[in-house]
Amino acid sequence: MLSRAALLYDQGQAWVVEQIEVDPPKANEVLVQWKAAGLCHSDEHIVTGDMVPPREAWDAMGITDLFPMIGGHEGAGVIVEVGPGVRSVEVGDHVSASFVPSCGRCRYCSTGRQNLCDSSGGTFLKGMITDGTSRHRLVSGPKAGTELNLFAKLGTFSEYTCVAADSVIKVEKDLPLEAVALVSCGVATGWGSATNRANVEPGDTVVVVGIGGIGMNAVQGAAMAGARHVIAVDPIEFKREKAMEFGATHTFSSMEEAFPQVNELSWGMMADKVIMTPGVLYGEMMELGTKLAGKGGTIVVTGIAPMDHGTSSVNLFELAMWNKEIKGTIFGSLNPRADIPKLLGMYREGQLKLDELITKTYALDEINEGYRAMRDGENIRGVVTYV
Repeated sequence: MLSRAALLYDQGQAWVVEQIEVDPPKANEVLVQWKAAGLCHSDEHIVTGDMVPPREAWDAMGITDLFPMIGGHEGAGVIVEVGPGVRSVEVGDHVSASFVPSCGRCRYCSTGRQNLCDSSGGTFLKGMITDGTSRHRLVSGPKAGTELNLFAKLGTFSEYTCVAADSVIKVEKDLPLEAVALVSCGVATGWGSATNRANVEPGDTVVVVGIGGIGMNAVQGAAMAGARHVIAVDPIEFKREKAMEFGATHTFSSMEEAFPQVNELSWGMMADKVIMTPGVLYGEMMELGTKLAGKGGTIVVTGIAPMDHGTSSVNLFELAMWNKEIKGTIFGSLNPRADIPKLLGMYREGQLKLDELITKTYALDEINEGYRAMRDGENIRGVVTYV
């Protein structure tokens, strides 16, 4: 099958829309016609190199070449073909992407930690997670026939891709697919960072640093969990204003500006929970991030830091003596197969804002404009929609 897809030929380059060929699914695979794809910052991290392993480590990781790569990992679509052995979905089903596959059998899935499924171990390798062989290649040009990588083994910046059945989750057919796409990554990651990993409780004071597509949902999650104060920190006024619509009680342009106000609001106790969701998380940001938390406070690291950065400014004496904890999280430490339908159920009942997250929709050929708008702080979430 022929498809149009937005490719990245190397880091530091723009997305290029090309024609590709997609093979039929083999055992435990499905062919998806993507209908909507969120312009998540994680794909931008491939462009900037923040999520590209150092090239000197490629051999040890088994990487021959990361590029060309079909982008996109936040998405929703329709199943058009299923391979042998697939029982979780059938042709015509509507599905959410799951950038973390869930096999249901490994140590992590079987102990309720699907977000850590072992099937995601080959994320940077070309080929399917099912058997290691490729289903996607360039059709024309000087690199015709070149096998293509898929970001997070999904490639939702393509009209069609072949993916493992473990990487899609069946959803109700009457749900808007643009909303379903958002839940597949940004909403779940942010909401889960607050409600699950930070375990926000009624009456808590919560600080969310960075109010993009993930941080906005951390704000929303903290408010839904009953936090007394939800303090949103972002340098862009548009995002601070939107945060108030999603449940923020106070907003500030920087952690430095927020610090004395958090102290005053909490009567000197500081925040119970701090959730770090900036566009790029640099080690020096953790100094104030941890100081914003009071005794017994929890700091959740959700934002992506450059892979080659290995230092962070954390006061270890204060960490120990104030009984603080720092937690990492992927997918908000949620379980995709259980929590994506749960979030969509809350959306259906009017409890979770999804439509309001979409600032603008784009055609596939406008993908570079969509990412420019994200970088310039004009969008909470841009979404590519396919006709």
